[in-house]
Amino acid sequence: MTGHTKASDRSWLIVVARSEGFASLLFACLLLAASCAKPALHRDVSIDSLPPSMVSQAVDRHVLAGEWEYVDGAVARLTLDEEGNGNYIWKDGRLETRSLIGHTWEGMWFQKENDREGGFAVEFSPDFSEGEGRWWVSRMGADQLPTQKGGTFHLSKKTTLMNHSDTSPLRESFSRAILR
Repeated sequence: MTGHTKASDRSWLIVVARSEGFASLLFACLLLAASCAKPALHRDVSIDSLPPSMVSQAVDRHVLAGEWEYVDGAVARLTLDEEGNGNYIWKDGRLETRSLIGHTWEGMWFQKENDREGGFAVEFSPDFSEGEGRWWVSRMGADQLPTQKGGTFHLSKKTTLMNHSDTSPLRESFSRAILR
């Protein structure tokens, strides 16, 4: 038989395949060909449909709340709310949290004064007291493809210590108990 077949030859091949037990192989090949001919569909995935192992990695954003010291050559103070969003003084800046999964914080920064924006990612220490980060520029004015590369920074959480002159009801009762 040459490389050319007639319709009657193809029918004969199917009959031979059935008679020799190759029907399941032929069926599998037909299914494979049909599935490859159809393009795959993209579906958005919500966090509700993620496996429990991935959802459990999401961290409560309240660990971001408070005062932070940002060091990138110079030092700047960041103030973040319970959702990890906040402001900084340099160029009237603002931060928005996009995600906090495991110990990785990702977000966007915006500077009103010089009309710039970009992104950042921070890898926190196990106790979330400090982290190493990188930032990049995604827009400078009308330029959507800026050439400025970005850089790295260190972030550390500011802790507020009670001043010795502070008097709380607990401290007052403790002081009275000692003085007696």
